[in-house]
Amino acid sequence: MMDRIRLERLKEKVTTAEEAVKLIEDGMVVGSSGFTKAGDSKVILPALAERAKKEPLKITLMTGASLGHGTDGKLAEAGALKKRMPFQVDPVLRKKINSGEVLFIDQHLSESAELLHNKNLPDVDVAVIEVAFIDRDGSIVPTTSVGNSVTFAALAKKVILEINTSVHEDVYGIHDIYQAENYPHRNVIPIVAPWNKIGRKTIPLDPNKVAAIVFTNEHDSPADIAPPDEKTTNIAQHILRFFEEEVRLGHLTDRLLPIQAGIGKVANAVLMGFKHSNFYDLTMFSEVLQDSTFDLMDAGILSFASASSVTVSKECYDRVFNNLQRYRDKFVLRPQNISNTPGLIRRLGIIAINTAIEFDIYGNVNSTHIGGTKIMNGIGGSGDFARNAYLSIFVTQAASKENNISHILPMVSHTDHTEHDVDILVTDIGLADLRGLAPRERAQKIIDNCVHPDYKEELQSYFDRACERGGHTPHLLEEAFSWHIRFNETGSMKK
Repeated sequence: MMDRIRLERLKEKVTTAEEAVKLIEDGMVVGSSGFTKAGDSKVILPALAERAKKEPLKITLMTGASLGHGTDGKLAEAGALKKRMPFQVDPVLRKKINSGEVLFIDQHLSESAELLHNKNLPDVDVAVIEVAFIDRDGSIVPTTSVGNSVTFAALAKKVILEINTSVHEDVYGIHDIYQAENYPHRNVIPIVAPWNKIGRKTIPLDPNKVAAIVFTNEHDSPADIAPPDEKTTNIAQHILRFFEEEVRLGHLTDRLLPIQAGIGKVANAVLMGFKHSNFYDLTMFSEVLQDSTFDLMDAGILSFASASSVTVSKECYDRVFNNLQRYRDKFVLRPQNISNTPGLIRRLGIIAINTAIEFDIYGNVNSTHIGGTKIMNGIGGSGDFARNAYLSIFVTQAASKENNISHILPMVSHTDHTEHDVDILVTDIGLADLRGLAPRERAQKIIDNCVHPDYKEELQSYFDRACERGGHTPHLLEEAFSWHIRFNETGSMKK
């Protein structure tokens, strides 16, 4: 194991997790690796949770995105979290956030590193970073994600490294580590295609900041891969037919443009739909690479993928990382303030496909809050892509919970993406192309194409009566949230 520390003087920093975690004190700001359950802390943060049970302390925790192995929940349950950012998916932590016990900053994933570099957030006291090995110059090789680790390594006062021996050292070379200059001296980020590599293979790190090194041998939490169901299959088919029509009209080619897809079964269903299409030589410029990414590579349909992490099932993990020579020229992992940077999304012409909790008749999208108040996960990178994409597509089921909840409403209970950032809306019922439409046209298109039959008549009535009252974006304010109120009172949005 010590061979993984190639800078001799750092070998004396090897210790146990229980000793290393003593470096973290009450009130500190901690930055940890980890992006959508990949490349996250396997021992230090869990050890901190155990310590907090015996010795009360609270930290502010920043990561790339969500953590695996229930770590967020363990920290929340132990009372170790004062504030959390910028993303989470843990049910225990979610409950603590919604009760007000933990403060949560829901943030565009491209912005956390920017705010740290610009001194708009508190300094990072301790960084906890998972690595495959430490190189001779003290620089570090990340594992299955990059996330915000480059920024944490650069700005933290002290660094704790977790060397994960379950990740083979041949991951060296799959990362493209680039840090843009601080303002006002920032240069153009010279990426003009997803496969362009512009940085170095390791994360720079001042060896003098390394306060502790611990060894681990634990895989990432496997992704939960749900097979496509009737609704997700319908959504995928609507999107693929739309792409085929765009090709027929000459707007796109059979290679499309680089694709970004959010995580989950809808994204996987859409991507797997390409296996049975005429599209080929596809590329991705996204945040997370899922099973479907590598399935499309194996099928010869996807040529290259760029992201910030690999979050896959155990079967796919073994297939990829036990045969890395087969895949290493087909994907790259970057810092999230590169994978999600708005300028690159606009320059590359990304086709962005993300999931909504609900949307309204004008195309405003809620991606984060249930009933307008309770956070689900967070905005993640969907806003980075939606505002800047060549095509901004949002998907959701038309209705759920035995059709007692309509996901298309008169007005969303919380707005993450305004109508100005949304081009295409898709449900299992159909697809609405909103490009070039005024608000009243958008509303009728959405009602005609996307609404579940149980709710279409009432939504049409709402819109017709609102139009009689007038306005550029007609609404009946006294009824706009009546569907949400009805659900809270009766358990159903139906009249």
